[in-house]
Amino acid sequence: MSGHGTPVPMTSRPCGPLRGIANVPGDKSISHRSLILGALCVGETHISGLLEGEDVLDTAKAMRAFGATVTDHGDGTWTVQGVGVGGFAEPEQVIDCGNSGTGVRLIMGAMATSPISATFTGDASLNGRPMSRVTDPLALFGAEAVGRAGGRLPMTIVGAADPVPVRYTVPVPSAQVKSAVLLAGLNAPGQTVVIEKEATRDHTERMLQGFGATLTVEEADEGRVITLDGQPELIPQNIVVPRDPSSAAFPVCAAIITPGSDVLVPNIGLNPTRAGLFTTLQEMGADLTYENMREEGGEPVADLRAKYSPDLQGVAVPPARAASMIDEYPVLSVVASFATGVTDMLGVRELRVKESDRIDAMAKGLRAAGVTVDEGPDWWRVTGRGHGNVPGGVTVASVLDHRIAMAFMVMGMATQKPMTVDDGSPIATSFPIFESLMADLGAQLVRKNG
Repeated sequence: MSGHGTPVPMTSRPCGPLRGIANVPGDKSISHRSLILGALCVGETHISGLLEGEDVLDTAKAMRAFGATVTDHGDGTWTVQGVGVGGFAEPEQVIDCGNSGTGVRLIMGAMATSPISATFTGDASLNGRPMSRVTDPLALFGAEAVGRAGGRLPMTIVGAADPVPVRYTVPVPSAQVKSAVLLAGLNAPGQTVVIEKEATRDHTERMLQGFGATLTVEEADEGRVITLDGQPELIPQNIVVPRDPSSAAFPVCAAIITPGSDVLVPNIGLNPTRAGLFTTLQEMGADLTYENMREEGGEPVADLRAKYSPDLQGVAVPPARAASMIDEYPVLSVVASFATGVTDMLGVRELRVKESDRIDAMAKGLRAAGVTVDEGPDWWRVTGRGHGNVPGGVTVASVLDHRIAMAFMVMGMATQKPMTVDDGSPIATSFPIFESLMADLGAQLVRKNG
């Protein structure tokens, strides 16, 4: 059953060429951070192009609960009247973060060094995900966490009355953990230091600097060392949110596997910590090109053109690339199903603790559709069948995971028979216009309930 109500079965039928312009939503990572950092300023931050999916809207509601004035002006334009670093008020109600692991973990960090308490919950999927990876380092600042067994939501965070700065080495690559610690460090005296052994998406660092925080990044023998000076006065900004590369992955991959397709996806953020999928697709032989490369708001941006690519070859995706494409492995495994040869995806343990165990969910669905999949604790392997040779014709479980649902909808556009997911409703959490956008390109997506 969906965490958002009655399940909505959804079917994707084999279709003709996908053609046109795919204006995908704003970047989810930047949208979350824009709202949170705007709330931590004194003054008004203007945001255009905000992703208005459920995850981000839940973060907007949370910032209001902590005392910020968050206003929707329509058409993706928002303003946030902030309360300043350390200025969060204690929420009167439980903070419901829906399906968003990014939202809940970043918000926990942002409030953990203020002398307030807040209780967090989410949908069935989020309440099953571990929070100790964030609450453990937040405890070093002096915050306390009380939740269900296994460090799971619902959970109450008691913020530190007298926070201390920390030096923390992130044990596994996680932008969420890094960001939570940095946001907590904003209201701690002195310098907070976060060390990454492997680089992850760096939107938090870029945006903190853009909002006026003193933050440095150095490469050292121990890894990537990020140093933040605590208790700054953040400066309100005008933010233009680039379009989300993780959302762009779906029309891009659909075009690559659907005969005759030619799709342009404009204004995509190409932050090097996010663009691993596109590099991998090019290595597989995909006809994927960048046009009009430029920089906006400190982030590299380009228009992506994706065309049908009949001669895809399997590749080994190195562990070092995993952090830059962790959310894109489900749809990459779909593309790998239509390639010739083996695609190995290595160093991807993080996939087992996302919205679902994504390796398990994709492996089960791909096998049901006629694709050979092998897996281990932190790796999986897809043996491709080549274009035109993937049977499909089955119903698979989306396990309350938006990216699993969309990946199998993409798959159904090029299988021999249609693909169905038992519940497509979670798609709204990150990509509320997915169905209409893909239909405009020529996809045949049908909701079973009409």
